[in-house]
Amino acid sequence: MNRDQRRMLVLAAVAVGLAAVLGLWVWVAAALVASEFDFDQRAQMADWLGPRLPIVVLCVMALAGAGAVVVGIAWRRWVDAPLQLLEQARAQLTLDKPAPLLPTGGDASLRGLAILIDALLQNRMRLRDDVAVQVAEGSRRVEQERARLAALMSELTQSVVVCNLDGRVLLYNNRARLQFKALSDAPQLAGGAELIGLGRSIYAVIDRQLVGHALDNITRRLERGAASPSAQFVTVTKSGQLLRAQMAAVRDEAGTLSGFVLLLDNITREYERDAAQDTLLLGLTEGQRASLGNLQAAVELLDDPGLDAAQRDRFLRIVREEAGAMTRRLQDLAARSTEGLKTRWPLEEMLGSEFVAAALRRIQAAGARTGTLDVAPSLWLKVDSFALMQALAYLAHRLVEEFEVKALMLRLQDANGRAQLDLVWTGQAMSTETVMTWESEAMRFAGESSALSVRDVLQRHGGEFWFERDRAAHQAFFRFLLPQADMAVEADTGLHADSRPEYYDFDLFAQTESSHALDDRRLVDLAYTVFDTETTGLQPSEGDEIIQIGAARIVNGKLLRQESFEQLVDPQRSIPEAGIPIHGIRPEMVVGQPVIGDVLPAFHAYAQDTVLVAHNAAFDMRFLQLKEAATGVRFEQPVLDTLLLSAVAHPNQESHKLEAIAERFGITVVGRHTALGDAMVTAEVFLKLLPLLADQGIHTLGQARAAAQKTYFARIRY
Repeated sequence: MNRDQRRMLVLAAVAVGLAAVLGLWVWVAAALVASEFDFDQRAQMADWLGPRLPIVVLCVMALAGAGAVVVGIAWRRWVDAPLQLLEQARAQLTLDKPAPLLPTGGDASLRGLAILIDALLQNRMRLRDDVAVQVAEGSRRVEQERARLAALMSELTQSVVVCNLDGRVLLYNNRARLQFKALSDAPQLAGGAELIGLGRSIYAVIDRQLVGHALDNITRRLERGAASPSAQFVTVTKSGQLLRAQMAAVRDEAGTLSGFVLLLDNITREYERDAAQDTLLLGLTEGQRASLGNLQAAVELLDDPGLDAAQRDRFLRIVREEAGAMTRRLQDLAARSTEGLKTRWPLEEMLGSEFVAAALRRIQAAGARTGTLDVAPSLWLKVDSFALMQALAYLAHRLVEEFEVKALMLRLQDANGRAQLDLVWTGQAMSTETVMTWESEAMRFAGESSALSVRDVLQRHGGEFWFERDRAAHQAFFRFLLPQADMAVEADTGLHADSRPEYYDFDLFAQTESSHALDDRRLVDLAYTVFDTETTGLQPSEGDEIIQIGAARIVNGKLLRQESFEQLVDPQRSIPEAGIPIHGIRPEMVVGQPVIGDVLPAFHAYAQDTVLVAHNAAFDMRFLQLKEAATGVRFEQPVLDTLLLSAVAHPNQESHKLEAIAERFGITVVGRHTALGDAMVTAEVFLKLLPLLADQGIHTLGQARAAAQKTYFARIRY
């Protein structure tokens, strides 16, 4: 029963009670008067009152109604207004900067009480700010160490993941996120977020028994007194990738094992390369064995003095044919082996724009002006940067010294999966013979010398090099075709240098798997996926479809904005024009996007091992449930609804819309009616509701679900 229904019931009871009291009073008064009359007088009185009885009843009812109105005014003034003031005051306790309390009713004394409470809240805020300043000053050095750790983690070129003993991730760096993105079955949807995140289980990628075996080995070595025990293993992921993991122990102050660090390398290509080399060796041995046997037999027969000329010619032909076949096989194997050696030369992965900037500084020593023409900002190279810069500087010096070139420019573009690097100048061209000479000679210039030539450098990269002239632009250039780094692993448009510190929550060290049921877990100890959907309409049972899903995770009481999930969905039906101004999703925006059958499995993996949270969750869950048969994906985890929880925490408030709740909590609404924007606001609202629920004695998931189901809004069905 909501607040308005409760008030109406009380007023109805008051009206009936007043009517009964007034009616009884009239009847008693009439009986007392009649007791003083004789029989005839009583008959006359009855005759006189009979026709006027409806008027008496109406007067009684009018007086009862007036009394109910008075009681209603009193209820709103002395019951509703104090309760609303109490709920507003409790909400203000959760705000960083409390707003002035504005009671909607009540007398002067209640308004004075509101002013007093507001003053106390402001004083509390000042005291809290003073404590915060002292805490900030005390933790300054800790922050410096944390920043150093974050910087170190950010710059590491190896994937680092730190877990507690339950395998829950409590730290990972950007490289690890990119690594897991490459391992994801649906990287374009979740970007690997369904595989890694704070509080997520590493066992989603690595077998639990394999990690347990490595931990057992580390534990035994610790017991034997090893200072820094470690273990190594190789595992195959669900996507078929090979991971090499090195595990190190994390110990607490007492020296007890409290977690582990994983250094991860994807060795799939290395394994394939080694397998190719093994194939080459096998081909060398097996392919030549038969030829050697034939040669040996032919040579032995040629030693026979009784061999006639025709037979000798036949055996000599066999020798020549087998020798030729062996030569061809060896040449083929040598060529393939050489190609493998080129790709196995240690190359570093480098952002192309950074390489161009460094190369320009090196070229400036040649004495020419330098600059750029067109440099792709997100292109990554896989190069021997020193050798390649040396080649560019060598060519620049030759151009300046022999052709008096005054200005040199660099251009870097994508060319169908390879990087196209041009050294451009304006001026005299050169002959093909000159280019070939420069390409093949050892690089010696400006006091520097190298045993390598430009051709050698290109061979190291498995690249190409040529001279070209652009007559229309009056320019000439040397063009290098170079390998690009694996963009699936190296590029991440959602992360920037200012994303440090990386991703960590050391409080998770103290968390372990609970042996009791999930309903008995405390709300503050659970991990949550807060989500929202945008749809073509409001009738899931009548064909409306999801067009966007957005979600964020809450772990250890913290909203992890960097681990969000956002994906448009092709509904495979029209989007009504009436809804476009609300959610802003036009039909052309969903063309080519994944269908719901591809999106839901990725979202299900993202939400694994968490409690689902949504505002008016019944609506969103109905859309998910209707797709269970088609997709085979079932969301069976518990669900909490901030609409219902708000009604539990603030039963006397008139509105429990998301905007109204956010306003009560002082939460800025950004991106309203976008799936991710609404999910973020809902997450902030949920975090504000938790302490208010605790004040009412609601501490566990089971208690929250039971309280929510008792609210009026729990009756809503879709």
